Amino acid sequence: MAVSLRSWVANEGGKHLVLMLWVGTNIWLFLKTFLLYSSGQQYHYLYKMLGLGLCISRASASVLNLNCSLVLLPMCRSLLTFVRGTDTVSSRKTRRLLDKSKTFHVACGVTICIFSVVHVSAHLVNVLNFSVSYSDDFPALNLALPGVTGVLLTLILFLMFMSSSYSNIRLIHVFTTSGALKYQTNIDAHPPGCLRANQSSTGSQGKELDRGEDEEQRCREEAHFQPHYPQTWLWVSGPLCLYCAERFYRYVRSSDPVTIVTVIKHPCDVFELRMLKKNFRARPGQYILLNCPNVSSFENHPFTLTTCPTENKETFGIHLRVVGDWTGRFTEMLLPQPRIGLDVLPMLQQRRYPKLYVDGPFGSPSEEVFNYDVSLCVAGGIGVTPFACVLHALLDGWTGFRLQRLYFVWVCRELQSFYWFAELLCALHHKLWQENRPDYFNLRLYLSRADGLQSMPEEKYRPLASRLLVGRPRWKLLFDEIGKTNKDKRVGVFCCGPKGISRTLHRLCNSGRSSGATFEFNKESFS
Repeated sequence: MAVSLRSWVANEGGKHLVLMLWVGTNIWLFLKTFLLYSSGQQYHYLYKMLGLGLCISRASASVLNLNCSLVLLPMCRSLLTFVRGTDTVSSRKTRRLLDKSKTFHVACGVTICIFSVVHVSAHLVNVLNFSVSYSDDFPALNLALPGVTGVLLTLILFLMFMSSSYSNIRLIHVFTTSGALKYQTNIDAHPPGCLRANQSSTGSQGKELDRGEDEEQRCREEAHFQPHYPQTWLWVSGPLCLYCAERFYRYVRSSDPVTIVTVIKHPCDVFELRMLKKNFRARPGQYILLNCPNVSSFENHPFTLTTCPTENKETFGIHLRVVGDWTGRFTEMLLPQPRIGLDVLPMLQQRRYPKLYVDGPFGSPSEEVFNYDVSLCVAGGIGVTPFACVLHALLDGWTGFRLQRLYFVWVCRELQSFYWFAELLCALHHKLWQENRPDYFNLRLYLSRADGLQSMPEEKYRPLASRLLVGRPRWKLLFDEIGKTNKDKRVGVFCCGPKGISRTLHRLCNSGRSSGATFEFNKESFS
């Protein structure tokens, strides 16, 4: 499948440009610091003492400083949500780059881990070289507190890296900036024209050396070594304060528990949760973080909003599928099993829900559905949730967006899964027919695994039954059809589902088409 340059630039150009700038900055910092310590006169004798280990350890420390200052910025979710929601601040291309914030966060984290290994290895070489050149005459060069803290921080980094890789939740970082030696710069000050074996020479002294004049000249003062003061705080203090301020803001915002209004159980172990929170505002496509202390006080789980608050309705809702321990225990608390052995049941029993906290909302790629003239939304199973809120917005009559046509493809393994939002799809279908806009919403349902002939027999679901197909979508034919219908237009492709579907759609978006339509790929992810 041939790759179109125009499509590749639209989907990959901005990401690779930022990547090249980031890699180039790392390389430039590494080389600049390496050359400074290898050829700088102020580090001449320290370089002679420690060798290349000095240059590599300091150069890797510069790379660590840069990435430690950048690693927290993609985790400022509220700030990114604000930037994404402000049209005067960001364009659509900029907002699409923000969708890669998690990838950039992971890239910075991996770089920190790699160069921490390089940094520590270089310091081990420095320790060996230093032991050979050890002298009691200069105690400032000996091991100091940074050596101990550096070892402890490296150990913490290793433990966090192993735990984050195992759980596959997120990469957690430790700022490792200190090493095994407390580096010095040679010679704080000494009288002009004097030279000692442990001092750095000035330019004029270098000329004297070259001419071989007065090589036995001595100073009357002892050499003074100036400590190399820590500089990492200059790099990380700004992003760290920004991140702490955002965490404090999120803590205050999520400190009040929400009110659980209703809990509805759907087929295939899916639960719908309707909640109410004062002054809660959200846009279609955004997600929230749920925290239930009765299940786990330290776990926050992301869920996409399926309904947003409106002027007529202040409640908001999510759909969650029972997968894993947390969702299993949480749903058991929402709908506990009835007790067995009771002869008399009360006619009216007040339901008591667990305490629940909500952090958010936060931005996601699905917000861009309304910013294209034509959008294609592809959902796999429970991945339909980001687009359910979009459909609710269309049903509620939201205005002020440029969307003119919406293609919606939903792939499920079980027929019962379509009942999660069957009423919503039918209601939107009827509304558009009444408004004489049947072509606005193009709906296709695919049942990927069917045991015999299956359909939706209910009369009220007839619009869905006529659009239900058995088998998997033929993606290339679908893209060709959309491209011919929307020539020379930019089509936003949004995917939330299995990796196989995502990879296929991404590859098709980068391929060339004779219709001239450009497909811009957007994948749902929780940063």
